[in-house]
Amino acid sequence: MISLTLPAPAKINLTLDILGARPDGYHEMEMVMQSVSLCDTIRLDLGFAGGVRASSGLQFLPNDKDNLAVAAALAFRKATGQTWRDLLITIEKRIPVCAGTAGGSSDAAAVLRGLNELTDAGLSPQALAKIGEEVGSDVPYCVLGTTALAGGRGEALTPLSPLPPCWIVLCKPRFSISTPALFRAWDRGKRRLRPDTKGILLALEAGDLVEVTRRMFNVFEGVLLPTQQREIESIKTALLTAGALGAAMSGSGPTVFGVFREKALAESAVALLREDYEEVFLTEPLSGPLPALRET
Repeated sequence: MISLTLPAPAKINLTLDILGARPDGYHEMEMVMQSVSLCDTIRLDLGFAGGVRASSGLQFLPNDKDNLAVAAALAFRKATGQTWRDLLITIEKRIPVCAGTAGGSSDAAAVLRGLNELTDAGLSPQALAKIGEEVGSDVPYCVLGTTALAGGRGEALTPLSPLPPCWIVLCKPRFSISTPALFRAWDRGKRRLRPDTKGILLALEAGDLVEVTRRMFNVFEGVLLPTQQREIESIKTALLTAGALGAAMSGSGPTVFGVFREKALAESAVALLREDYEEVFLTEPLSGPLPALRET
């Protein structure tokens, strides 16, 4: 049995735009994505008897192919033609679940990166991202990470200039949001405000944090249920009042994030939000790949 432990970082959407429906049933997306230092920890034990399975200690998370981490392992084995049978994937969750921060997708991406190392497959990150397309729309981005423009259904990735150093506060409300329901609501609704994608790309290139935060926007915020919208706006207001340069909902939500220049202000915002919310995190942007650590 050989083992590896590696991090699986969360992501936020600095912008999220929907360009239209696609013939394949998906939607054409345009998103500026950013990985952050809040991570799950993934341990892979290759050769641990019992088939391919996941363990997280959370009863509501599946441990079979319905878990994206297991699905990624099976997809990797099929794509590489390998014949190993047994793999235990132990997931230490820190990223909130069903939160618009790619916790499951990042776990899957970590499995792909880890198996590539454990089995000496020698696949490039781009080849791993291609395998990830079969697993989930956010998995290719999570394989590559850092700052990127995502198109297609999320798999067409263009690296961008990094988000300038800052502090990011994440706050997850106590309700969940159905991603398919959001897309249906968007399909039915009138086209409202859209993010200034070109402007945020120029701001990133210039390293201008203020201009980046002024352009953060998620079109899903416009199609939330009224009760959800009120709470999202309440959290955004709290973040801005606490000194955030900008705030938005990430992905299909419900996690809201605020970007701060000063750590002290971000820490104060965390303390304030924790009076009302259980899942509040202080994190920062990642600008490079995370190392994998081989177990002895």
